[in-house]
Amino acid sequence: MSLRLSTVILPVRRWHEGGRDQWLRAEELGFHTAYTYDHLAWRSFRDGPWFGAVPTLTAAAAATERLRLGTLVTSPNFRHPVTLAKELISLDDISGGRITLGIGAGGNGFDATTLLKADQEPWTPRERADRFGEFVPLLDRLLTEDSVTYEGTFYSATEARNIPGCVQRPRLPFAVAATGPRGLRLAARHGQAWVTTGDPKLFEKGTPEESREALRGQIEKLGKACADVGRDADELDKILLTGFTPDRNRPLESLDAFVDFAGKHIELGFTEIVVHAPIPDSDFATDQAVFERIATEALSQLN
Repeated sequence: MSLRLSTVILPVRRWHEGGRDQWLRAEELGFHTAYTYDHLAWRSFRDGPWFGAVPTLTAAAAATERLRLGTLVTSPNFRHPVTLAKELISLDDISGGRITLGIGAGGNGFDATTLLKADQEPWTPRERADRFGEFVPLLDRLLTEDSVTYEGTFYSATEARNIPGCVQRPRLPFAVAATGPRGLRLAARHGQAWVTTGDPKLFEKGTPEESREALRGQIEKLGKACADVGRDADELDKILLTGFTPDRNRPLESLDAFVDFAGKHIELGFTEIVVHAPIPDSDFATDQAVFERIATEALSQLN
């Protein structure tokens, strides 16, 4: 399978002050998919502008024609599967069937605490995994069945109607972010793609070589999870969201650096690599000209 090159556009710009232009430019540059983060706030951007993922993607769907659009990633931290399904079906309709849902268990950031009372503790990693394990299968049903009734430990639905369903059949694709055994099983059962950012334990002090070895291990575990449910792991796209491995943003310093980085990860089995659109004065302050050269020239050297 040929490599796909995609981008992430963080929702930090007002739509009429450069936001719309970024999505149009992503389509012009030929990216396969333009994703955005589905958070209430995120890291160093917490005290600055940050817009909602679904309205942003809706506007992007209306502004573009060919570009696939998606989230990296949506989580149960502040989403409910019933309301999310309704929004996704609407978004898939508006886009003409160009939506991919990146979905994960969520983490410890602002999404995990913003909706809590002052004396409440955030969910533990185990509870996040428990919720994710219930969230994904229920969302799958909500996007494929006209009416769903369900009562679980964390979520319920009573005759939840989702007519006419997705434009994409049987539903829009899931790109499941996971590295642990339970998440990988969800990817194997419900995913059309699998997403990773690498091994977070290696980000600060690991080497690129150690990172690639860890990614190789993750792909092997995904293969085992697929085999356990009788599925061929080659059916799943394997997506690497860059910027969180020990390489950091060095692959975006030049076209040659990116081609070298991407080539080594293609060898591991990745089919899609995602790079962040430049944001000045941030961790993603890459050179716009280099970014655009990578978008337009890298694939011809890799495929």
